[in-house]
Amino acid sequence: MMKLIITASLISLSTLYITSIHSDKLYSTVKVMNQNPKSIHGFKVESLDGNTIDFAAFKGKKILIVNTASECGYTPQYKELESLYEKYKEKLVIVGFPANNFGGQEPGSNSEIKTFCTKNYGVTFPMAAKISVKGDDMAPIYKWLTHKDENGVLDAEIKWNFNKFLLDEQGRMIAYFPSKVTPMSKEIVDKL
Repeated sequence: MMKLIITASLISLSTLYITSIHSDKLYSTVKVMNQNPKSIHGFKVESLDGNTIDFAAFKGKKILIVNTASECGYTPQYKELESLYEKYKEKLVIVGFPANNFGGQEPGSNSEIKTFCTKNYGVTFPMAAKISVKGDDMAPIYKWLTHKDENGVLDAEIKWNFNKFLLDEQGRMIAYFPSKVTPMSKEIVDKL
């Protein structure tokens, strides 16, 4: 009987020790993940022309992400976005994300948006397919951009068209800029 009690105690203690080790490893993994959130380089999105924009292809460059609309008071920012892209394209990529979340100001189809951007502003930087940048149908990339628990740096609320997110060469968040901050502004250019 004594052997049975000792054996049961040893099994119980070894199970506790194994669980404790497992818990420590689990805690360490969670802690590391919170300190080093995934970068934007893990995302792939559809482009306006139906191809894929793979953010891993932008490693080594800063990335400026902008939610855009064709019928907004801020739409002329397309011109500055293109100028910024042309001037800094060796070290910066800009990705536009058309969205119809604000006042129905992006009603067009992907092909209509592409035609509009090319014809009116000569846009050559990558443009993603139309998405939602807020609400229950928010695209996963915008969930990452706007939630600190995902990007590890900041929370942001997309309040209108032409909000901007700047990411570093490793795909980590640097800063968020509201609509009124223009693409060629000192706030953005100084961070390039």
